[in-house]
Amino acid sequence: MKSLARLWTIHRVIRRYGLQEFWNGKPASDPRPRGERLRLALEELGTVFIKFGQALSTRPDVIPPDIALELQKLQDQVPPFPTEVAKQLIETALEKPLPELFARFDDVPLASASVAQVHTAKLHGEPGLEVIVKVLRPGIEINVEKDIGLLHTLASLVERLHPEGHRIQPVAIVAEYAKSLRDELDLMREAANCGLLRRNWLGSELIYHPLIFWDFTRPNVMVQERLYGHSVRELDYFREQGVDFSVLAERGVEIFFKQVFRDNFFHADMHPGNIFVDISNPKKPSYLALDFGIVGQLTPQDQRYLAENFLAFFNRDYKRVAELHVESGWIPPGTRVEDFESAIRTVCEPIFGRPIKEISFGFFLLRLFQIARRFQYQVQPQLVLLQKTLLQVEGLGRQLYPDLDLWKSAKPIMEDWMKKRLAPSTAFMKLRNQAPALAETLPLLAENALKRLERGEPLGGGVSAKELAGFKAELLGSQRKTRAVVFAAGALIAAALLYGYTPSQSHWLGLPPLSWGLLVAGGIALWRQR
Repeated sequence: MKSLARLWTIHRVIRRYGLQEFWNGKPASDPRPRGERLRLALEELGTVFIKFGQALSTRPDVIPPDIALELQKLQDQVPPFPTEVAKQLIETALEKPLPELFARFDDVPLASASVAQVHTAKLHGEPGLEVIVKVLRPGIEINVEKDIGLLHTLASLVERLHPEGHRIQPVAIVAEYAKSLRDELDLMREAANCGLLRRNWLGSELIYHPLIFWDFTRPNVMVQERLYGHSVRELDYFREQGVDFSVLAERGVEIFFKQVFRDNFFHADMHPGNIFVDISNPKKPSYLALDFGIVGQLTPQDQRYLAENFLAFFNRDYKRVAELHVESGWIPPGTRVEDFESAIRTVCEPIFGRPIKEISFGFFLLRLFQIARRFQYQVQPQLVLLQKTLLQVEGLGRQLYPDLDLWKSAKPIMEDWMKKRLAPSTAFMKLRNQAPALAETLPLLAENALKRLERGEPLGGGVSAKELAGFKAELLGSQRKTRAVVFAAGALIAAALLYGYTPSQSHWLGLPPLSWGLLVAGGIALWRQR
């Protein structure tokens, strides 16, 4: 019933603002511009719809410019709620009157968005630090849950009734979206996100993240360092100041790919309202991050497959792209790799070597989805957030520097990441980290296995003591060889353990002398028993 009531509300709002013209082409009776009417309707419908408008506002290549320009107001110019309500929420959350908390609190909001609004303030002390105070909108949780419920209902209908519902996985996509929305309603989580991003990028000249004041932070209130910069939308002012747009755009691409692959923790709401720019050095402009409500992470498997896909794509190795899709299970295992390779080449080849201004990513993605549907591509809900962020980055790059070569900027980052991932030192580091657990676990597993065999119980996979009788005889007949192999394995594990507990000053080529000795001994033992 709640979903039906919400649907009726949406229907009334659409009619009130004359939005039918977007699909029937008939002029609306409302004389206001269509972009303004759409923005007002989304504001009235609430958080979920405002976020949809924010996403559209970054894609002037996909929607008409007049609509994109109007929807930009949804990024930080949503009508605010009363300041007195904000003050009351802050005092209740922090359990102190406002004058005890802040030396100054500015009544006029600095910005107001779909989830929260922001006030500027000054902390007590000398010198008093300038901060911003972020406050969740009152009652927002109830409104968001209503819309999530509606989305779940619609997604369930699509999954049951649409012929390709199982492939599109709308229920899983809505669940992923709902999770990110609910996370955004907890400002303690947002503060923690900011803290991790700050540690990951501390000292970088590419981007700066503000300091969080944890004593003033609660689930519905967050206080952080105030950053001074210019909105990324102030392109005319940047031109006057001689800002190097190519550097700014390339740095944006670098930040995104390093967050995804180096840190595996990326900012997933990169619309212009959340980004400021420091142009104190116009030739080397840097970014100032402002909002951290939505972040993303990938599983190691998805991260690796994505990295390999990107690199194969950058190298125009479409066969490898096709193979990776089969290996990852993103398309059915019986798919002819050659056919999928040919289809991908047809879509991708025309866009290489072109600047971003000559690429319609809306058309590109449409063609890609058409081909994916033909090959029964399984939508990956866990990647939807990443795909949305990549589109935002591309849209931002288009606005900043239309001549940006997205692929050329990203390729060296991906190659460097893959090189480090596949380096022997990385593999050895994993062994070193796992060695204590292995040294403790393997003897226990072996002891348990022997006890089960003595009792005549089968091991895993249905292997019984009887079936192992021949193997036992073979082992007894080759004790010498076995001892050598055990010694070799022990030497290798010991080397790894010593690496972890030996001061780095005594290392040679990354390893302490005794570790080198054990590695050599283990290697000789294995070689002699080939």
